[in-house]
Amino acid sequence: MKLIPLSLSLLFASAGSAEEWSPVEGSMLTEWGEKVTPENAWTEYPRPQMERGDWTNLNGLWDVKVQHRSARQPEEWEGKILVPYALETPLSGVGKRLEQDEVIWYRKQFKLKSKPKARTLLNFEGVDYESRVWVNGQMVGSHVGGNLPFSFDVSEALQQGENEIVLRVTDETDSFDRYQLRGKQKRDNKGIWYTPSSGIWQTVWLEQVSETFVERLVIEADMFGELRIEAELGGEPIAGAQLRVSIFDDSKPLASKLVTGLRNEQVLRPVSLWSPDSPKLYDLKVELIDSRGEVLDTVESYAGFRTVGKAKDENGDWRFTMNGEQVFHFGPLDQGWWPDGFLNPPADEAIVWEMDFLKAAGFNMIRKHKKVEPRRYYYHADRLGFVVWQDHVSGGAGGDEWPKWKSLRAVEAGYEPRNANHWNGEQDALDADWPDWAHEQCMAELKVMIDTLYNNPSVVVWTTFNERWGQHRTMEVGRWVEDYDQTRLLNIASGGNFFEVGDIADEHRYPMPYFPVDVELYDDYLKVSGEYGGHGYAVEGHLWDTEKRNWGYGGLPKNFEEYVERYEKGSQELGDLRRKGVTGGVYTQTTDVEGEINGLITYDRRVVKIPAKRLAEIHKKSGLMD
Repeated sequence: MKLIPLSLSLLFASAGSAEEWSPVEGSMLTEWGEKVTPENAWTEYPRPQMERGDWTNLNGLWDVKVQHRSARQPEEWEGKILVPYALETPLSGVGKRLEQDEVIWYRKQFKLKSKPKARTLLNFEGVDYESRVWVNGQMVGSHVGGNLPFSFDVSEALQQGENEIVLRVTDETDSFDRYQLRGKQKRDNKGIWYTPSSGIWQTVWLEQVSETFVERLVIEADMFGELRIEAELGGEPIAGAQLRVSIFDDSKPLASKLVTGLRNEQVLRPVSLWSPDSPKLYDLKVELIDSRGEVLDTVESYAGFRTVGKAKDENGDWRFTMNGEQVFHFGPLDQGWWPDGFLNPPADEAIVWEMDFLKAAGFNMIRKHKKVEPRRYYYHADRLGFVVWQDHVSGGAGGDEWPKWKSLRAVEAGYEPRNANHWNGEQDALDADWPDWAHEQCMAELKVMIDTLYNNPSVVVWTTFNERWGQHRTMEVGRWVEDYDQTRLLNIASGGNFFEVGDIADEHRYPMPYFPVDVELYDDYLKVSGEYGGHGYAVEGHLWDTEKRNWGYGGLPKNFEEYVERYEKGSQELGDLRRKGVTGGVYTQTTDVEGEINGLITYDRRVVKIPAKRLAEIHKKSGLMD
């Protein structure tokens, strides 16, 4: 797929220079972080599933001030911050922790050659967590949620010449009783919890669109070559809208169809199917046309033809399928954290490097853990060939007072489920008690996550809860997801309190993989070892903080040979479980993260602990690769 280069059509000047910025001194940096400058910080087009040519990247140096939340918009600014890196990160150039009573103020000044005649959208790919936005002193909108993109129509607020964007961001992180969806962020960042990542942490950009424009595409492409595309419109409503969809294979036109209405259906036969072994993508051009035949909007996208499913094998065990063929899902738990950018990878190339390693090591799946990545991450998974298990970002009241844990192993201990998974008459004992407002926000963010990633063929599983973190109203949430997206599989609670909804039963066990394969309750579910391993190994000179407790599951090995032996043993045991009916396994984890040194790669991505070639040999010998 051809990506559109950076357009500078809107701007001719912006504030800031490289001399005003440098990474936080003494911080751990990756090789990509060392190359970051205000001029090259995430210049790639941020939305590969729906591209337009007329856009302007607003990443770079912004004015910043952190102050008490009761204070008004600052008249004087403290200094510069490099967007799109969060306040606390080394690459922001600030590296400051946000206190509970503080907010972040941002300002970006730029000039317009002339005021655009059509509409202009101000797009934020990710701001953690609550935002209010002004353009030239006019409030253009507010947003709640730290993990997903949002946009405002700023057409009326823009003017020729000098313009100013001001942003106010509040981030409660794990403040008690806020129920904020925060994933692995915690102010007391130790153990499995990491340093908070506040404020702008993904690309900010302006986009030119017509008065009526395609706001969202819904793409479904299946193994039978059937392509269905529905357009959702923004801007001025029009009558008699038409949609023309053209399909290309490496720039070669294959089919084109114009229909009246906003749903276009086509059949492409023969079609090359998408799978991890052969991640074939077809380019798409979608044109919105009015009743007179005038093209109002054009966007470029792509599709991978594939069908996600499940089927029983010859022994009656459920197996994952892709395009009707059984496939064993095997990959790492991937936190997606970086020492220099935290939630945001330092650069697009860093994502590709990491995926190339995982591919060479023989993994075909990635479990994206309690985090939604930049949209380009999923584009790379699409084109390189990974299936992705996507977690919903977890949250809660802010404490560790979780409800009683009755996981899969509890069934073995004698707990018997009743109707709708009411354990021993305890109808609500396994669900946390969330207030309506918090649940509604959780569901709103879940819906936006599904909508945002719906078109990516790589995403095949939604995981709504993990290890009972924020697990609440489980049956209601599960049934909603099953109804909302019938093209993918649902893992209701990875390693958490099991409820009889969805497709997957998931056991976490450290350090060696395990699943109670003989428990009758799970006969109707795909059985997976959703987390295991976590074998720690310290690489001198590559620890994030030598003063912290650097740890791994099962204690640290005496030497490298013992570390590899543990990994081999876990792989062999997972291979045995596969033969007994388990259909997926997740090794913890891709990289070290802060005090967790249980990664296959060090946190700074400088050292691969076990070479990819050797990992692939271990996986093949253990029966984990087909």
